[in-house]
Formats: sequence, C-alpha cells, structure tokens
Amino acid sequence: MYSETVELNHLMRTPGEWLRGTGPHAEIVMSSRIRLARNLKAYRFPHWATKRELAQVRHNAERAAAQSPHIVTAVTLHLENLSFVDRQMLVERHLISREHAEGQVAERAVVIGDQEMIAVMVNEEDHLRVQVLRSGLSLKEAWAIAEELDEQLERHLVYAFSSQWGYLTCCPTNVGTGVRASAMLHLPCLVMTKQIGRVLHAMTKLGLTARGLYGEGTESTGNFFQISNQVSLGFGEAEIVDKLELLVGQVVEQERNARESVMRGTREALEDRIWRAYGTLKSAHIITSQETTDLLSLVRLGVDVGTLPTLSRSVVNALLVTTQPAHLQKLEGRALASHERDVRRAELLRNQLATSGGE
Repeated sequence: MYSETVELNHLMRTPGEWLRGTGPHAEIVMSSRIRLARNLKAYRFPHWATKRELAQVRHNAERAAAQSPHIVTAVTLHLENLSFVDRQMLVERHLISREHAEGQVAERAVVIGDQEMIAVMVNEEDHLRVQVLRSGLSLKEAWAIAEELDEQLERHLVYAFSSQWGYLTCCPTNVGTGVRASAMLHLPCLVMTKQIGRVLHAMTKLGLTARGLYGEGTESTGNFFQISNQVSLGFGEAEIVDKLELLVGQVVEQERNARESVMRGTREALEDRIWRAYGTLKSAHIITSQETTDLLSLVRLGVDVGTLPTLSRSVVNALLVTTQPAHLQKLEGRALASHERDVRRAELLRNQLATSGGE
C-alpha cells in the first residue's frame, strides 16, 4: 500500500545525486540547476485559481508525468498529507521551494524522480516548476534533461504560450523561456580575501543575481552562493545556459586563484582554522545549525585543498543537509525543541565523522 511516510523515509536514506561531490569543478560548484516555469492554458494562475481548478491541474500534471520516461518511477507527494516538518525536509533537500512548503498547501504536489535529479512542483507560484539538479558545473547536461522532460510533458499538456511573449508565467521575470538556470558555489577564499563584494557586484551588472543556500529570500551562509539569471525574456534557453556556465566558470577561476593565494601566504593559519573546525565538529555536544554550516564550510575547504585528504566531499555535502532542523526531527521521529536539536545535531556529527576518516 502506498505510503507517503514510507517514501519520505526512503528519501532520508538515499542522498540526492547533487550531493555526491563529483562532476566538473565540484570542489567549488556544489550543484547546477535548471528550473522551468510553466502554466496550463485552460486554467488561471495558482494565486487566482479555484480549489477545483488547482485539483484539475494537479491531476493533469501527475498523469502527464507518469507517461514521461524520465520520471516513470517517480515518487509523488501531496503536500496536504505531509506535516510541516515533512515539507521543510523537502525544502532542505532542495526538492521544493519555501513558498511551496508554506501557506495554503491544498492541491499542491511534488513529483520526485530517481536520485532526486528531477523534481516537478505542482501549483507553486506557477502550475508547474520543473527542476533538474545535478552535481558540479553541469548546466548543459541539466538543460538537456529539462528540455527533453518539458517536451514529454507538453505532449499531454497545453501550455499557456504567447507568440509575442513566449511562455506566460505569474512573475514577469520568468516570462519568455521560463528558464531559471543556477549554480550553487562554495566561495570561502573569495570571502576570506574580501573579494566577494566585487565579484557579486560584477555579476549583478551582467544580469545575474546571487542568493543564499536556499534560494530567493535567503542570505548566504557557510560561504555558499546560489548564482542565477535574473530574467528570461528576450533570451533563448541555450543562450541563458551558456552565459551562466561561462560566467560561473570565471568565478570558479577567481575562487581557485584566491585559494592558491591564501595557501601561499597564510597556509598555516588556514590549516589551523580547518583543523579547529574539524575538531569542534568531532567533539561538540551542543551545536547550532548556523555554527555547523560555517564549520562544515571550512572542513569542505580542507578536503578540497588537501588538508583533510581522507575525508570525502560527499560526506561533508550530505552533512550540510542532514544536520538541518527538519532532517534531525525526521531522524528522531518526533518534534524537537531548539536545544534538543542542537544536542542531536552534535551527536550526529560526532558519529558520522568518527566513521568517515579525516585524520
């Protein structure tokens, strides 16, 4: 018998493909994402649609998804059947947005493909938000999958499309191709050398935007920055993807140069910070989410520059997710107060790092 609780527990045990820490420039680019905004022609946008219309959209979207070879074995979750913690866990895994998880969740759903590479949010800001998430700088590969999936869905759905404006979306910045391409970058040495402000300012002038670890409305933590295109109107899909991949590649080179500069100039000081961070994570008995993210950032850098050669980048990536509040509560099987989460988080870190090497 189908159980959404069983499906969620399965997700907890199998880290997504984007966390494996491989792919081009994976030491700096944690993940690449392509997201398509689509609406169905016969229905009003979600904010204006009736509950009956939203139910019809969900039914049609799920039926179309079930016929796509890319997600034929997908897991479908109805958000109204999930607890607040369950929905936040999906946010922490980057499978749904904060907006999708919060507020009125009736008639909302998410279809999750194998290894969490594909996620289709239904009745978010738009009727469909089709997402492909890959490890490393893999924007072109992610776009190829997203394009195929979009074509497969369109065989069974009629999209709202204008010959003048392109795909019609709730937010004007998505009108046109409806494509939002983004990459999650780890830029600790650009932050340390105080170059990050200049880099982010230059990206803004080139039509890009930088957000935090969980996208729109979040601040950067742990030196992670999500870089994406600001608008899609007037640009072709391939043009958007190519431009972002080129500019992200330039930022990668700047971070790489900053790492080499820091290692040449203050290697001992940096390695001291890395080992102190690793020691704290291995021995702490109470630790907050913010401190954990900041320390894991240093440990991830230690893995990438060779200071912690026996610790796996994939382990560090997974800890960035599994130490988040909702994941801790799912692991515990009950709601936890803030102090209890800090204790449970420290225990998880000690256990995981004790069995994962690093020394």
